[in-house]
Amino acid sequence: MSGAHTYLIALGSNQRHPAFGNPRQVVASAMELLDGTAGAVTAHSRIIDSAPVGPSQRRYANAALLLETRLLPPSLLTVLHETEAAFGRVRRGQRWRSRALDLDIVLWSGGIFASPELLIPHPRFRERDFVLGPAAAIAPEWRDPVSGLKLKHLYARLTRHRPAPR
Repeated sequence: MSGAHTYLIALGSNQRHPAFGNPRQVVASAMELLDGTAGAVTAHSRIIDSAPVGPSQRRYANAALLLETRLLPPSLLTVLHETEAAFGRVRRGQRWRSRALDLDIVLWSGGIFASPELLIPHPRFRERDFVLGPAAAIAPEWRDPVSGLKLKHLYARLTRHRPAPR
């Protein structure tokens, strides 16, 4: 795809959807939907289970995908928000609450992007193993434009065992 950008997208769900099923099925359906509507999915991770962040009590299904598209970040963000809305997400109220679908732009081939609505790289991706694990599985050599570290190294740093404090 000439003039295309590559994006690393994180997907998550912790709420059943009446049409798509349980959270794992929601994530799988979202990956299928994005392939062709937002661009071409060139790789995707397996779907993993993870503990909730914030006040939600439900476990999450998470995955990552690589998307090739001609869309620039603001346009892709609009498409991702429309996709979330198609899965029943309403953007208001408490952060980190239960939701059928959450889509985040983590990285893009253009490096750093900043606007009032969107920051790339995603500001918290380096702290989240449920993002870094799937991301490192499909794009281990991709470098974080802020730290300069490869995703596989960021994931290893985040998940390495450290001795207990004395």
